[in-house]
Amino acid sequence: MDSLNNHVQEYTIQLQKGQIQKAYRGIIEFMSGLKGELAGNHPDYVASSLYFGYMDMTYFALTPLSLKQLGLKIAIVFLHEDCRFEVWLAGANRKIQAEYIQMLNGKEIGQYRLSEVLPGVDSILEATLVLGPDFDQPEELKKQIEQKTMQFIADITFIMKGK
Repeated sequence: MDSLNNHVQEYTIQLQKGQIQKAYRGIIEFMSGLKGELAGNHPDYVASSLYFGYMDMTYFALTPLSLKQLGLKIAIVFLHEDCRFEVWLAGANRKIQAEYIQMLNGKEIGQYRLSEVLPGVDSILEATLVLGPDFDQPEELKKQIEQKTMQFIADITFIMKGK
């Protein structure tokens, strides 16, 4: 039976094992460190606060001023259930997001995935940064995320010039 009480009982059982808390704390600490490092490496970008999420996603934005002025942001996202990092082009609000999705529909966007205007969709374009990240190698993982994010930003900047 799919009841809240059953879910809470299972949640309690899993929490008593202790692994969920350790994993979640580790993910949050990693994301906080990543945000700090990227903001330090790119002081001309605007960094947002870390959004902790509901154990679905954790993210922060790191956006060049040229994109921020267009009402856009770059989100570095960890998707908990899939255990993967993605980078998203997102709008400052739903209206901007919908406008850019419509504008980019049918345009050349390379290997990136164009989102649809649907409830719960927060991106305009998406790309996978790292599948199955190795959190035991945090410096290498940060370097990989930074390199791929900077390439995404360069590609998005180029795409926006041709819009």
